[in-house]
Amino acid sequence: MAASPAILSRRAAGSSCCRLWCGVTRPLVHIRSARATEPGARKRDEEHMWEAASDAAGYLPFSRASVGSFFQGQPVLKNPFLEDALLRGYLKRHLPQEAVWSDLNAFGERVAKEIDIWGRECELNPPRLVHFDPWGQRVDHIVTSAAWKRLKDLSAQEGLVAIGYEKSFGEWSRVYQMSKLYIFSPSSGLYTCPLAMTDGAAKVIQSTGVSLPVEEAYGRLTSRQPERFWTSGQWMTERQGGSDVGTGTETVAVPQTDGSYKLHGFKWFTSATDADMTLTLARVQDRSGSTTPGSRGLSLFYAEVSRGEDGRLRGIEVQRLKDKLGTRQMPTAELLLDGLPAYRLSEEGRGVASIANMLTITRIHNSVSAAAAMRRVVHLARDYATRRTAFGKLLKDHPLHMQTLARMEVETRAAFLLVMDVCRLLGREESGLASQLDVHLLRLLTPVVKLYTGKQAVAVVSEGLESFGGQGYIEDTGLPGILRDAQVLSIWEGTTNVLSLDVLRCVARSSGMVLHAYFTHIKALLAGASGVSSLAPAVKAVGDALSELEQFVQIAASRSPSYLELAARDLGYSLARIYAGALLIDHASWKDASSHDKHAALRWCEQELCLVASKQKRGCYDSSTASLDAALVFDQLIQD
Repeated sequence: MAASPAILSRRAAGSSCCRLWCGVTRPLVHIRSARATEPGARKRDEEHMWEAASDAAGYLPFSRASVGSFFQGQPVLKNPFLEDALLRGYLKRHLPQEAVWSDLNAFGERVAKEIDIWGRECELNPPRLVHFDPWGQRVDHIVTSAAWKRLKDLSAQEGLVAIGYEKSFGEWSRVYQMSKLYIFSPSSGLYTCPLAMTDGAAKVIQSTGVSLPVEEAYGRLTSRQPERFWTSGQWMTERQGGSDVGTGTETVAVPQTDGSYKLHGFKWFTSATDADMTLTLARVQDRSGSTTPGSRGLSLFYAEVSRGEDGRLRGIEVQRLKDKLGTRQMPTAELLLDGLPAYRLSEEGRGVASIANMLTITRIHNSVSAAAAMRRVVHLARDYATRRTAFGKLLKDHPLHMQTLARMEVETRAAFLLVMDVCRLLGREESGLASQLDVHLLRLLTPVVKLYTGKQAVAVVSEGLESFGGQGYIEDTGLPGILRDAQVLSIWEGTTNVLSLDVLRCVARSSGMVLHAYFTHIKALLAGASGVSSLAPAVKAVGDALSELEQFVQIAASRSPSYLELAARDLGYSLARIYAGALLIDHASWKDASSHDKHAALRWCEQELCLVASKQKRGCYDSSTASLDAALVFDQLIQD
C-alpha cells in the first residue's frame, strides 16, 4: 500500500531534522527491551513517547533503511613484487638484471590492478559441461569463462612458459620464470595448473627429441603468440589409483598401419581438460590383443584434442566434470577414450621413466604455488592489520597478533628459499653447468620441497584466514578460496606419504650419494656464515641437527626396510627443515642482507629441526610400532 502524503511529509521533515542535528548535543534515547506486544493490546504511553522522540530526532543509526555508518576497510592487494622484500633481495643477489626487475615490477602492477580480477571471475564463473546441442547431437563442450580465455592469452604474452626455454638469462632463466609465476599464481584463477602441465609436456618433448610429429606442438607450447600458444593436459590417473600408475593403468594403445595408435580407456581425473593436447600413459596391444602388466608395460603417448567435421571430439567423450573442494576455476573431467588418435613418444615400455622430467617440472610448479599462496595471505593479513581496530587499537599494535604474523612470515620465507634453490638447481642442469653434487641435490630436493611446502601452505593459509576473524570464513571476500585451493598442493603430483617414499627410493637408487651431496652442501653454507657472530645460534642449531641426521642415517642403514618406511615422512620433514635453515642463514649472511633476514634465520632455527632423530630416540620406528598403529586405528572394529 502506498504511503500517505502525511507520512511522506513527516519522513521528509525527519530527514531535514537529521541534517540540522549535526553538531548539536543529542538527547538521551531510551531503548526499549525486546518484548513483543500482545495481540490487541494498546501501546504504552512511554512507547508512544519513545517513537515520537525517535521520529523527531531522525538520527538513530539503524532505524528503518539505515545500516549504520561503520564499514570495515578491506585488505588491499598491492604490487606483489614491490611488497616482497625477500623476493627482491634474492634477485638483487642472484639476478640483478634491469630487464628482469622492470618486467617483474610491471607484471606485479598488472597482477594487482587487472589480473587478480580475472582470477576472481574464474572462481565465480566455473566451467560447465554441455553434453548435447539443442538438437540432441553429442558435443561435449566444456564452457569456460571469458576471464579463463584471457588468462591463456596473457600466459603467452608474458612468456610464463616460454621464459624457461628461451634461456635469455642462462642458468637463472628458471629462477626468473618461477619468480614471475610466484607473483602470478594467487591471482591466476588456477591457470598456473595448465601452465605447469604445459611446461612439463614441453620438457618431456625436449628430452625425448623435438621431431615429428611433436615438433609443431613443442613450438606452440613454448610460444609467446596468443593465437599460436597451446596448453597441455596430463591424463594419467585412472579408476584404480593416482600415483600407482603401474598397476592402475588399464588404457590400451592399438597400433595402426601408419605407425600411429588409437587409445581406448577411461581416465578418471584429467586436469585442465580444455587443453589443446595431452600426454598420457597406455599399454601397447600386440597382435593377439595382449598387453604387458606393471610399469614395464606402460608407454608414453602424445595426443591432440580436436574435433571432426561433425563437431564431435575425436575419440573422446567427456563423462562429467569433477565437483572439487577447490581449484573450481579449472575444468577437471572424467574421459572415455574411444579410439583417440595418438603417437608414441617413449620407447615401448619406458613410459614411466619418460615422465620423470615432467614430474620434476610439475612438482616444482606445485611448490611455487604453495610458497605463493603463503606469501599472498601474509601480504593481505599484514595490510589488514593496519586497517582493523579491535579492543581500542589496530591489530598491528597487538603484540600477540604480530607474533602470529611473524611466525607465518618465517614459514613463508623458508618456503620461498627452498623453492628458489630447486629452481636454481634446475636451471644449472638445463644449462649444462650442473656438477654431480647439483644433480644429486635436485633429485633429492624436488620431492622434499614439494611435500614440505604443500603441508606448509595449508597451515599458513589457514592461520592467515584466522587473522581476518569471521571475514576469513565468508566466501564472497575471496579469502576461503585461497585455503580451498591450497589443499590440493599436498595431494596433486604425489601425496606427502608417496613423496616421502620417493625420497627413500632416491636415496637407495643413488647408493646414498644424494644424502652425501646434501650433507656436503649444507656444511659449505654453514661455513660461509661462520664469521657472522649474530647468526651463531642459528649456525649451531643447524649444525647440531645435521649431526643428528647423520647419526640417524647410520643407524637406519643397519635396520630393515620397514624401519625406514615408518621414518620416511619424518625424514622428509627433517631434510626440509634443516636445508631451509641453512638457506635462511646463507641469505642472512649475504653482505646486503637486512636485520630482518637475520631475525628470520634465528627464528626458524628455534624449532626442532631434526624431527626424525628425536622420534627415533623415543622408539617411534621400532618393529612393534606398525602393528600398534594399526590396532589403534581399528580399535573400535576389533571391539565390535
